[in-house]
Amino acid sequence: MDGASIIAKSLVDQGIEYMFGVVGFPIIEVGMAAQAHGIKYIGMRNEQSACYAAQAMGYLTGRPAVCLVVSGPGLLHALGGLANATVNCWPVICIGGSSDVDQEGRGAFQEWPQVESARLYCKWTARPSTLESIPFHVEKAVRMSLFGRPGAVYLDIPGNLVLSSIENEDALPRVARVPTAPLSVPSTHDIERAVQLLKSAKKPLVIVGKGSGWSTEGPNEMTSWIDATGLPFLATPGGKGVVSDEHPQNVAPARSFALKEADLIVLVGARLNWILHFGRPPRFSSNVNVIQIDLFAEEFHQNIVTSAPLLGDIGQTVRLLHQAMRGWRATDCASWIRDLQANATKNRQAVQALANDDQLPLNYYAAYKPIQEIISKQDVIIINEGANTMDIGRTMLTSTRAKRRLDAGTFGTMGVGLGYALAASLYCRDHSPNTKVICVQGDSAFGFSAMELETLARYKLPVAIVVLNNSGISRGLELDVWKELEGDPTLNVPVLSLTPEARYDRMCEAFGGHGHLVRSVPEISAAVRAALDNTDGPSVVNVIIATDSERKPQAHHWLTRSKM
Repeated sequence: MDGASIIAKSLVDQGIEYMFGVVGFPIIEVGMAAQAHGIKYIGMRNEQSACYAAQAMGYLTGRPAVCLVVSGPGLLHALGGLANATVNCWPVICIGGSSDVDQEGRGAFQEWPQVESARLYCKWTARPSTLESIPFHVEKAVRMSLFGRPGAVYLDIPGNLVLSSIENEDALPRVARVPTAPLSVPSTHDIERAVQLLKSAKKPLVIVGKGSGWSTEGPNEMTSWIDATGLPFLATPGGKGVVSDEHPQNVAPARSFALKEADLIVLVGARLNWILHFGRPPRFSSNVNVIQIDLFAEEFHQNIVTSAPLLGDIGQTVRLLHQAMRGWRATDCASWIRDLQANATKNRQAVQALANDDQLPLNYYAAYKPIQEIISKQDVIIINEGANTMDIGRTMLTSTRAKRRLDAGTFGTMGVGLGYALAASLYCRDHSPNTKVICVQGDSAFGFSAMELETLARYKLPVAIVVLNNSGISRGLELDVWKELEGDPTLNVPVLSLTPEARYDRMCEAFGGHGHLVRSVPEISAAVRAALDNTDGPSVVNVIIATDSERKPQAHHWLTRSKM
């Protein structure tokens, strides 16, 4: 039994179902062995996209997938994906081939200090030194990727270990499969402190983070607790759908007002980082109290003091809060809730006015309106990526179930779109066949990984890709202005500009998929319906929108500045 087969068998023994990668020397045999042992292998066009796909699959299934890369540049290309997984708290195992041990330090092919390079981006890195040690390393890789705060791990496999063999498979150690991570809950004293703060608050607000969706019981317990208490809530981008966006206590349209005026924040599976403006003024009140639920103790007191830190699994902890508050409802906060609803209504009306403006070329909101009308009637996983495209999509596209929205995440990473979409489509095929996948991207974001269209077509994965094409990064030039440019384009093409009205739809057609070029609301509606109905591969709906379309105007300049 050779090293490649031992790796594959060890992965199967740990319940690994998927492997995404770009193969070459010295790990071709690992990919072949994985398939021979029943692991589903998806050959990608770029290691970074492969890593994005693997981590998205880990998030969706709750079990890590593998990203398989070659030595040297292959691993280095994947580092961005590994960093994204670790910051985003999604499990993934990267397996990288490396130069033969006896050639180290001699200028071997693609020789590079790979374990040291990966260490900065991962929770754990290791290099098995013998075939017999591989099952132990694989077990620990799975365990480290899942336990505590999930993230990325890296296993380095020298080329000579891949091709070495043992004569007797029975000589391999038997290693138990990693079980479900153990759960913990806060002390009774900590729960009582949190309940006391909640009951005394005049303007409480619950913020639901994506960690709530990772917890097995998180969505059900959160919804039951919100229903029973009447507390207003809003979600971070990754937390959308843990409690349905359509819940009457969702005050997301009043987000700025809610954050600034709240005297108590219940932070559930979220972090006071740039996404929540560090919990500090002017975005938050200077005397706000914070109840924080997290499974990572080091997260407490980040940027501001945590008034009541609750260390434990989110679902179990919220259940304890619910039990301790049995019969209590936020009736004393009626005026606060009325103010939130009034502000939310005002903002909804402003957004609706933009969405109803169907003059050509369309603005973002008008382009999103028919998409939302279609997906609101279906179970879909939404992948949303871009600058304005993603920010406005968070407002316009609703999520009613947990883990139904994937976007740039905590790391703010552009380029994740098609990798995430590919993993989501494969997940739906195997685990949720009635769920569809729609990927809405800006034209700049689409360009980061557009060649994965070929991957989607090769595996016949039906993803509806909508490109909101404003011909630039944030904004571009209109086609007639572009045609008038003269001289050296490296000096006179604006740095934000891309090719105006580029035919991304034809790229999809070139790989055997379906392409649609659209401009109006009726055209968008027809094309998106057709794309979601396709079952034989990807579709690209190329939506030409106004080059200067932007977000709804903000009341204060600091509302759009994360670092304030």
